[in-house]
Amino acid sequence: MSVFVIGDLQGCHQSCVDLLAQIEAIDPGAQLWFAGDLINRGPDSLATLRLVKSLGQRARCVLGNHDLHLLAVSQGIRKSSRSDTLDDILQAPDRNDLIDWLRQQPLAIYEQGHLLVHAGVLPQWSAVQTRALASEVETVLRGEDWADFLRQMYGNEPDQWQDHLQGAARLRCIVNGLTRLRFCDQQGVMEFASKEGAGGAPQGFVPWFDVRGRKTQDTTVVFGHWSTLGLLLRDNLIALDSGCVWGGKLSAVRLDDRKLVEVSCPEYQKPGTIG
Repeated sequence: MSVFVIGDLQGCHQSCVDLLAQIEAIDPGAQLWFAGDLINRGPDSLATLRLVKSLGQRARCVLGNHDLHLLAVSQGIRKSSRSDTLDDILQAPDRNDLIDWLRQQPLAIYEQGHLLVHAGVLPQWSAVQTRALASEVETVLRGEDWADFLRQMYGNEPDQWQDHLQGAARLRCIVNGLTRLRFCDQQGVMEFASKEGAGGAPQGFVPWFDVRGRKTQDTTVVFGHWSTLGLLLRDNLIALDSGCVWGGKLSAVRLDDRKLVEVSCPEYQKPGTIG
């Protein structure tokens, strides 16, 4: 069965509906993979989350930083920011079902020669290791102590992967790599302040996918998160955040032949609050 991977929805429900209609017309019944950040910043986070959940076994998604933010806000661990659009979810009658469904979702999918993550993969990680490390976080998120983990999840340290990392520091580094990464240096030290496009790398840093000798070079990595990077298609790379919530496009790519499907989107947020 063919698979379309869809970029960051960020609560843009109508854009998602329109894109799914196009995909259905081209390839009825295709599997749908979502690159995370299903919600937040767009106008219809609740409807978007309900829609993806309603797709059942046809859809799979990885967690993004905004999805994790919703989980933390729902438990009183983080406060909503001015640009958040999460209140409709937090006040919904099916809030608990939606939150429980969301925390069951993976942080990485590795199938059909493709590795799907929300943001990036550290250069020291192979595809198999990435999937295994994601599983460590997933086990905690799906367990009874998931809120305790979220209380320890935030922070920029450690900023480099080491195999000997343990406990909260280990899980935090995994989460940051999979859901926040844009730039790192050749040794895999992560840089979190810069949100420019690939050409705006801080001195000494490069886009994570341009690190020489990264261990996922033999795997096609598919990701979103980086709206200022935009759509990028290489032999071993598919970047899918084409800025839907910023007035760009919502993009989907079919994995087996790289067929591109896109819809144009209204501008719901002004550049400058990218996350």
